[in-house]
Amino acid sequence: MAEVQAYILIQTEVGKAAQVATEVREIEGVDAAEDVTGPYDVIVRASAANVDDLGKLVVAKIQAVDGITRTLTCPVVHL
Repeated sequence: MAEVQAYILIQTEVGKAAQVATEVREIEGVDAAEDVTGPYDVIVRASAANVDDLGKLVVAKIQAVDGITRTLTCPVVHL
């Protein structure tokens, strides 16, 4: 089965974007994490073996990082 990839858009507490991006970058399954401007503070590219594993990555690992207030997961599709 093909790997599932997604962008995870993260909102953080004020002033925490750089710290959150640095911590999230170290999580297994995270391919990249960058702090950005706009309605979201950090954008993450992540991959997992399947949708269930992707959900576990987001809920158990990424959302557990201190300073994150909200996430939005956008799976990559190839139409």
